[in-house]
Amino acid sequence: MTRLILILGDQLTPDIAALRSADKSQDIVVMAEVADEATYVAHHPKKIALIFAAMRKFAARLRMDGWDVRYSELDDAHNAGSIVGELLRHTEDTGAKGVVATKPGEWRLIQALEEAPLGITLLEDDRFIASHADFETWAQGRKALRMEYFYRDMRRKTGLLMNEAEPEGGQWNYDHDNRKPAPNSVDAAPMQFVPDATVEAVLELVEARFSNSFGTLRPFHFATDQAEAEQALEHFVENGLAKFGDYQDAMLDSNRFLYHSLLSAYMNIGLLDPLRVCRAVEAAYRAGRVPLNAAEGFIRQIIGWREYVRGIYFHEGPDYPQRNGLNHQRDLPDFYWGRQTKMRCISKAVEQTREEAYAHHIQRLMVTGNFGLLAGINPTELHEWYLSVYIDAFEWVEAPNTVGMSQFADGGVIASKPYVSSGNYINKMSDHCKHCEYKVKEKTGPDACPFNLLYWHFMERHRDRFQSNPRMAQMYRTWDRMDADKRETVLSEAETWLDRMTKGDLV
Repeated sequence: MTRLILILGDQLTPDIAALRSADKSQDIVVMAEVADEATYVAHHPKKIALIFAAMRKFAARLRMDGWDVRYSELDDAHNAGSIVGELLRHTEDTGAKGVVATKPGEWRLIQALEEAPLGITLLEDDRFIASHADFETWAQGRKALRMEYFYRDMRRKTGLLMNEAEPEGGQWNYDHDNRKPAPNSVDAAPMQFVPDATVEAVLELVEARFSNSFGTLRPFHFATDQAEAEQALEHFVENGLAKFGDYQDAMLDSNRFLYHSLLSAYMNIGLLDPLRVCRAVEAAYRAGRVPLNAAEGFIRQIIGWREYVRGIYFHEGPDYPQRNGLNHQRDLPDFYWGRQTKMRCISKAVEQTREEAYAHHIQRLMVTGNFGLLAGINPTELHEWYLSVYIDAFEWVEAPNTVGMSQFADGGVIASKPYVSSGNYINKMSDHCKHCEYKVKEKTGPDACPFNLLYWHFMERHRDRFQSNPRMAQMYRTWDRMDADKRETVLSEAETWLDRMTKGDLV
């Protein structure tokens, strides 16, 4: 009996569960570039190009390995335009009885597949270390679902950076060593690849079909198959990893990548195995080529944070991306889409995002995310922006980072306090403030850094909720010690600034 084996654009792994369950002699692999998946948010052109190019190469690899692959390109005349539509079309064409798929990473697509008349079997995506059942077992009975304790269990389960039952170096976490401000110069860069004929054909397609999307398509230098992704991993371990830990939170006007790996997109679409990546990092540490704080910090992002946010996404359910625990309702400002702003840190983060489809975690959390939280931006709009503009953004990983960690819109499921800061943090970790029209040291007045004004505005408008939080109590005491007239000035100027932003003035 012939079955259809669905492979999605973020499941480009040879031993993905659906393929392992298939019979090469009679089952048919279905892969499709469809409009629904390319447009449910306005994805960055680089993201569309990466996925389509990697899909085409993966399909060719499967054919060489003897699979019968039915592949639909976006402009194929008979393309149904949706994953479900393509499965129904191929069911009718082939007479297949049933569909096998690896469970997608978004509730939206899971629901669409489950509701379709396909006789579908969804298999768990076991590329992850923690299954859904594992996470539910870990979460059961806990008052707070904090990543640090989950991470320790993942270290024990994998044995990464462990000496029998104890963590390497005697500590689980070396984050305190990973907060150095930006260096004067950077002697590393992510590996780049020259587009081949397959990639070039996809770039031409994306130029023709998605030219109005936010983001610059060319130059395009991403890896698009497993061999290239492995090269990118080796390059990072040899050239960037040693200083990754020290400078992972730093930002520079003149360097967009510092010592970051840019491997997340490859892991998220299946070109790299996350555990293999961690083993390579651990091996570099064991060989004495990189310090412990670098290896631990990088591994924590993968087996700690990446696994944890996936667990949270499925644990919390389909409504999670729409949560708005602080009732923030302000529209997303146009400068997130490239309109001019005098805020240098925002301008540089958005410029980089537009041109690279990339910004590192501190740019997302403490610049664009921090501003959104301080200004009271609707978290659903911000969530859709992050999902649209970043090449590594898939809802299972992006929504918890935005709704939970960045915007505190889940009411504290992920974070024990909101991640808000004044301009001082950005000034410490970057050189943006040196080139900004606003003055980071000014607390009030026309030149005052908006982050300074909005920080206290946020604290005051949410005082009832957060003043009893032990991690925020000191800041409320600082605020209360200020002169009453100064507090009134800060709040009044913050309101005026927000009104100007809302009206579309240059701010």
